Amino acid sequence: MTMMGKGGQEGGANGGGTAMRRAAIAIAVFLVLAGLLFLFGPDDFYPWAKAIHVIAVISWMAGMLYLPRLMVYHADAQKGSVQSETFKVMERRLLRGIINPAMVVTWAFGLWLAWKGFGFHGGWLHAKIAGVVGLSAVHGYLAGAVRKFAEDRNEKPARHWRIVNEIPTLLMIVIVVLVIVKPF
Repeated sequence: MTMMGKGGQEGGANGGGTAMRRAAIAIAVFLVLAGLLFLFGPDDFYPWAKAIHVIAVISWMAGMLYLPRLMVYHADAQKGSVQSETFKVMERRLLRGIINPAMVVTWAFGLWLAWKGFGFHGGWLHAKIAGVVGLSAVHGYLAGAVRKFAEDRNEKPARHWRIVNEIPTLLMIVIVVLVIVKPF
């Protein structure tokens, strides 16, 4: 079964695979360019690393806020229905194509920035890293939930996913306050 998108283009598994490959290529090119900048212009790399880190964080957060919302609706969909199968595709693509790569880039550049800019010193930085570890744990929980939904094994009601949807927001607020205010 294939789904047709705008202009009659196929949007089924094949179309999704193409989009995933394009996203992977774009990320690879971006990282290669960042690596070249690091090698050939190390003095100019820090602000670029910050920019890349912020872009990755925004992408990660967008996915972390959207995925549980999809699960709210998916939990109410009849198992095996067209709607349920569509949610499975959307959840898988969001996780694999956006959330996972964005988390990896966020961690890689964030750790480098913490080392280069602060030498891993500062209570605020340790608290921030703890917040990001917490966000990563939520990410892992959501990844497991995507697998359960894909296998029609979700037993959590929509209310559960509404509550889970708030956790990344709360962690984001804590992390941003720590980075901007540096209270300790």
